[in-house]
Amino acid sequence: MTQASTPIYCANHPGVETSLRCNKCGKPICAKCAVRTPTGYRCKECVRGQLKIFNTALWYDFVLGAITAAVLGFLTSLLATLVSGIGFIGWLLIFIGAPTAGMIIAEAVRYVTRKHRSKPLFFTIAAAVLVGALPAILVQGLRLNIFGLIFQGIYLFLAIPVVYTRLSGIQLTR
Repeated sequence: MTQASTPIYCANHPGVETSLRCNKCGKPICAKCAVRTPTGYRCKECVRGQLKIFNTALWYDFVLGAITAAVLGFLTSLLATLVSGIGFIGWLLIFIGAPTAGMIIAEAVRYVTRKHRSKPLFFTIAAAVLVGALPAILVQGLRLNIFGLIFQGIYLFLAIPVVYTRLSGIQLTR
């Protein structure tokens, strides 16, 4: 014979019956509150607490990283402008040089911030690369240099994702 067990209700939604529990704190959670992790289901509070461990960036990391990224972004955008006048070799150089410039910028920022991490820091750095390139873009626009603008666009299109992925540690393949 089996005994009827008393129903368990979600801690956040008292009207929802559940059989799930957070595998860290043991709190009953429903399917809406459950976050699937590699080790099982957890409540949103435990996941949020775990994420805070990985966010190590301090306020001055944002300032130092943004300044570094903007200055290097400005210098590499000037190089992209110079390469735009070379012709066919310029096209090869921009497609090879932009991702390389992104890696150099990311490594310089990583060095300046002492490898501190935070998702807002990664977005700040990516935006700083764009801000650093704006003067070169404005000059090319005022000169009506179409190839210069195209090369700036290619540079930003290739360099910014490389900077972000390099800093955040996103792996496209495993």
